[in-house]
Amino acid sequence: MKANELPATLPYLQPLNIKTWAEEDRPREKLLLKGKAALSDAELIAILIGSGTTKLTAVDVGKIILSAVGNDLNELARLSVKDLTKHPGIGEAKAISIVSALELGRRRKEATVAAKTRITCSTDIYNYIKPQLLDLPHEEFWVILLNRANVVMKKESISMGGVAGTVADPKIIFKKALEQLASSIILVHNHPSGNTKPSAADISLTKKMKEAGTFLDLPILDHIIFTDNDYYSFADEGIL
Repeated sequence: MKANELPATLPYLQPLNIKTWAEEDRPREKLLLKGKAALSDAELIAILIGSGTTKLTAVDVGKIILSAVGNDLNELARLSVKDLTKHPGIGEAKAISIVSALELGRRRKEATVAAKTRITCSTDIYNYIKPQLLDLPHEEFWVILLNRANVVMKKESISMGGVAGTVADPKIIFKKALEQLASSIILVHNHPSGNTKPSAADISLTKKMKEAGTFLDLPILDHIIFTDNDYYSFADEGIL
């Protein structure tokens, strides 16, 4: 060996490899031995991405990703593929795996909602629409159509906008309600900012919809402003 050469076996020149860990500490093996609940969030991400970098294990990469969102899985679910690829060791394929897993979790929440849901209060509305609006970085406007017993007939997406707002056309809303022979309507839109306070446009639209609904015998029962952690109900506040 030449004087300026280093042996390839020096530990600090070797990539960090989960396979060198004790079997019970490897995420996949740990899941098999101890069950899925025994794994940390970082270890679950490590299983999704499969490998790390020459200097970081997959678990280390998972920890970095989680640290960037304050260890908040709800914030992680808001990240796009592009956002995730900014982290070391995360290419497009690995980012897609993470986004897909989180989307499956969101759909699982949605699937747990009973097929026939009866709305009795604003909290029922919030919980019913949560799978559609949770973690969104942009605004969306939805309507929930009810029968005479206040059982949900259908929920419909009306529009999708940017961070600051979206447009809801009353003509489209009432057209969908009439097509379904609905007896009443609930309006819902989200504020990605987390601010539940209605804007002047929100109040104006609600009044306009209420007047039109009275004329068409299609009452607007509520208008919910949705955020990930709270909501504002026009009905609860006495505006409807």
